[in-house]
Amino acid sequence: MNESNHYLPNKMKAGSSCRIFVMTLMLSMMSVLSLAQTQGNIKGKVIEQATKQPMIGVTVQVENSEKGAITDEGGNFSIENVPIGSYALSISFVGFQTKKVTDVIISSGKTYYAEFELLDEVGDLGEVTVMAFKGESNPTMPVSAFSYSREEIFRNAGSQGDIMRALAVLPGVVSAGAQFSAIAARGQGTQDNVYMVDDMPVFNLSHLEAEGIASGFNDPNGGRFSIFAPRVVDNVQFQNGGFDATFGRRSSSFLGLGIKEGNRESSTFSAQVELLGVTLIYDGPLTKKTSLFTSARYQNFAGVANLTGIQNMGSISLGDYLVKTTTEINSKNKLSFIAMYNPERPSRTLEDIDPGTNINDDNSSGLALWNHRGSSALVGFNLRTLTSTSSYWKNVLYFRASTVDNTFGYYTPSLTEDGEILDPAFGHHEEELRTIQNNQQEFGYRSIYTKNYEKVTLTAGVDAIAINLDYARNLTRPDTLYTFRSTDFRPDPNQYYRIVDPARFNTSFENTAFNGSAYASLSWNVTNRLTLNPGLRYDYTGFAEQHTLSPRLSGSLLLGERQSINFATGLYYQDVAYYNVAAQSFGNLIKNERTIQNILGYKMQFSPDLKFVAEVWHKQFDDLVVQPNRTESLLTNDGTGYAYGADFSLIKRLSKKYYGQVSYSYMQSVRDDNDGQGEYDYTFHIPHVFSLLGSYKPNDKWVLSAKFRYSTGRPIDDYIVHDNVFNDLNFLRYSQELTSRNGRLLNDFVSFDIRADYTIQRKRSDLTLFLDITDIQNTFNVNFEQFIPLTGQVSQSGLGMFPTFGVKVEF
Repeated sequence: MNESNHYLPNKMKAGSSCRIFVMTLMLSMMSVLSLAQTQGNIKGKVIEQATKQPMIGVTVQVENSEKGAITDEGGNFSIENVPIGSYALSISFVGFQTKKVTDVIISSGKTYYAEFELLDEVGDLGEVTVMAFKGESNPTMPVSAFSYSREEIFRNAGSQGDIMRALAVLPGVVSAGAQFSAIAARGQGTQDNVYMVDDMPVFNLSHLEAEGIASGFNDPNGGRFSIFAPRVVDNVQFQNGGFDATFGRRSSSFLGLGIKEGNRESSTFSAQVELLGVTLIYDGPLTKKTSLFTSARYQNFAGVANLTGIQNMGSISLGDYLVKTTTEINSKNKLSFIAMYNPERPSRTLEDIDPGTNINDDNSSGLALWNHRGSSALVGFNLRTLTSTSSYWKNVLYFRASTVDNTFGYYTPSLTEDGEILDPAFGHHEEELRTIQNNQQEFGYRSIYTKNYEKVTLTAGVDAIAINLDYARNLTRPDTLYTFRSTDFRPDPNQYYRIVDPARFNTSFENTAFNGSAYASLSWNVTNRLTLNPGLRYDYTGFAEQHTLSPRLSGSLLLGERQSINFATGLYYQDVAYYNVAAQSFGNLIKNERTIQNILGYKMQFSPDLKFVAEVWHKQFDDLVVQPNRTESLLTNDGTGYAYGADFSLIKRLSKKYYGQVSYSYMQSVRDDNDGQGEYDYTFHIPHVFSLLGSYKPNDKWVLSAKFRYSTGRPIDDYIVHDNVFNDLNFLRYSQELTSRNGRLLNDFVSFDIRADYTIQRKRSDLTLFLDITDIQNTFNVNFEQFIPLTGQVSQSGLGMFPTFGVKVEF
């Protein structure tokens, strides 16, 4: 008994110790799990922008915390056990501009991974720190250089994540109005901009360009919606003119888009469901050396039309599909692959016409019926090779294709005396009056070498492009057009309409041509304060059979630690649009258009994230493509013109909890077709443009954004109306005679946009509710006017409030 009593306490002690150990183990595991549920990691790589070499010893600091890291010999860093939330990173190294990265979102159990580039200090900046957003504060891009981060695009109110709509607030940039997202820069058109996606040229970044809508010719307003889903574009570089010799074949502005690279460390899946459609995104590792980023978006605008009361719009559906892989082959070679496919399927049939609609107030396509089948595609490889410690070589191989299959018709409904449509089926309609097929294929190769010396950086390269065009335009019978210019040819001056003859309208073209380019540019640090960037570009254009040389020069002079004078001048040649080349009769060659640009600017860097920029600019245009007779496809190079203006902007970059911008632009743009009619204001002659935007993030849950835009109304033709042009009351038709080209202005454009995002961070997912409203005050902004031959009235086409709302879930 005593013996058993002796052992009982020991057994109890052993059992108690076991329970304590198990409880301690469980508590430890719960603690670890708790940490795993409330913490994440930050990893990345830092390279030198000029040479693409990995940087050793760079300090990466999580601001307002003690967490940080130093990059190793491969430029890599790792910061572990960061509590979930939103952070800012500071990346610094002696002799380089400090880079600020805001809104680094840490999710539970996830690793945030990104590659960062550091730029050399600009001259004698002393102790001043510059927020080195991609492309800004770069002496090789001294004028008109602006950039957006992925988060800034997302926060741009009223843009619905559309990068093109976000760009419309930059100084000197305008769009064709509320319906359109394509941009026009400094007195030129929507087709005049250089677009590069991961260093591959793309000529159209928007859906619904409506080729053939203007009596069979192209719509100058550009497209309506970007081909990129929200959060696909990782960084944006924009130069409003003055870009260097590396880029050509367009003359107005340069827009470089970088598609997001996949996360090499952890995977994320997100789904966004909204009024406009559905977007799915996967971002994560594919193999040990390869990351994958892919997105799929489907949009249908029936919901917006029903909510806003837009009638007779027709059916509009769009798709955007993208895959990008990035592979670190070894320490010297990095390969990216991208594939994009962007189909669109809009149509408007008799079934889309609502009885009871007043045709004079129809905010759609008037009397037009149409069926459009189109798509664009891009496939390409981009290989970056480090050839030495001070140089790298970039080789880009791509294939681009686009298809257009458009059918246009019209309907003549029975109307009440007030102009209301009776049953559309009782009227006359013709669905296939005009057809346009435009198929393009382009194979391209770009090879660009960059060498960094002590005082000079050399960039040299060649481009080789093979283009195949297959184009056909057909009118089934003579067509009567009830809108005409006073100068249009008519066999009888009392004939107040014009006839389009199929023999003059119809055309077909199938041919292949070669384009070649060679270019070289230097960035020379003449002194600590003066940088000069001379360059020369050679282009051969196959369809024009033309050789051109384009010398260019830009530079920057530092006035002190915070101020600089910037300038650019140069010659820019622009290829004729492929659809215009294909529409010409055999043997009619159109030359490239020529632009001479001059820019002078002043920049004041008040703080790392706040700068003021003022620029004056002038452009001279020669050999502009014009259309002497609007009923024929014949084009000539008889046009000339000029444009000038001034841009002012104060930009607060995204840091801490807010960002914003205020800008004003003054612009004049004048053309002369040299047809005896004199000068006229160009389509994008918009004298005054003002924009104000801001975004505030009070905590990790809310993001609030707003934007205000104002611009002078666009120029439009003066006209008079003729009654009963056939002198037949049983076939009553009115016509519109355009008496002066762009002789009056549409109403001013005014829009106030808001956006609100509310995010709930959960253990395994993030949930975001959002509301984004364009033109919340519902001002009807007119884009263009349409003449109604049945009533003699003019219908204004435009857009008022355009909302979307939805939910995004990220796992």
